[in-house]
Amino acid sequence: MATLKDVAVLAGVGMSTASRAISGAGPVSPDALARVQAAIKQLNFRPSSIGRSLSAKSLGMIGIFAPSFFGAYYGTILKQTDIELRALRRHVVVATGCGDGTPRDEAIEAVKFLIGRDCDGIVVLGHDLHDEDLVQLQRMHPKMAFLNRRHAELAQASFCPDHYHGGTLAARTLLEADHRELAVVSGPPDTIDNESRLQGFFDELERHGIARQDVPLISSDFSREGGYASTQALLDGGKPFTGLFCANDEMAVGAMSCLHRAGIRVPDDVSVVGYDDDYSAAFTAPGLTSVHIPIRELTQNAVRWLLNQCYGTSYAIERDFPVTITLRESVAKRRQEN
Repeated sequence: MATLKDVAVLAGVGMSTASRAISGAGPVSPDALARVQAAIKQLNFRPSSIGRSLSAKSLGMIGIFAPSFFGAYYGTILKQTDIELRALRRHVVVATGCGDGTPRDEAIEAVKFLIGRDCDGIVVLGHDLHDEDLVQLQRMHPKMAFLNRRHAELAQASFCPDHYHGGTLAARTLLEADHRELAVVSGPPDTIDNESRLQGFFDELERHGIARQDVPLISSDFSREGGYASTQALLDGGKPFTGLFCANDEMAVGAMSCLHRAGIRVPDDVSVVGYDDDYSAAFTAPGLTSVHIPIRELTQNAVRWLLNQCYGTSYAIERDFPVTITLRESVAKRRQEN
């Protein structure tokens, strides 16, 4: 197997020049670069990733903790993270929660796993983590960015949209379509971003004379299966509703499937609003009206901030992530009773 020394000898350059030509870390003349590249091709040389890591004192890897690998929401985050890292010839290591512990315990163990693998930096999607957990983990590994979370002590490392405003927009969309008999499929009740969007939703209803206790709510798990089962539970509960807010798009897709199988037409009988506006929302039938969270831009800025910390890049970082509503066919004016 060819070595770096073999490449340097064949190219007629010193080993340090060959190393700089391969890594791109330092000046190399165009002539020397061309000779090194020709030598690499002739010798079929493959640089050692371990050797590069020891030389750079870095594994060139960024870790990311995601509670799940499933669904368009997490898919967008993982894809954008990979795009940003590959642009710098870095790689992503992904961990998710598993085991018999609580979601919080599993999240903590997964982040510790990434720390133990010597990742240069770590992105954490920590909606199951408590504020004190974020502080403790960041002390263990200062180069850590928190996606979809706010924390006053970790303001620079926190990247989060205004979920309260998102919930307000969901309520306003249904109210403006004259829906006052409403129901909610919530995410897990102890997740901070879920609670924030629900607070915005119910506060807006209160401003229009609709009390929170008068709106049936079922807590679920952000999955399509959970959305389906929760909607069935709402239907079985017997309290009629013409407008349904689901706290993410995955649950909204399950909800619309449940309504369809029950012979309830969307939006003729029930209007449905989702949350996130992930790329699948435009392809439901009917198209899903959803609160738009700019998750690609959110991820891009969190990862780039971390790259600045880890590798000395100088990306400009945005911290304002406008939340809007994308109107599609799943919401229509409430039909007036004869």
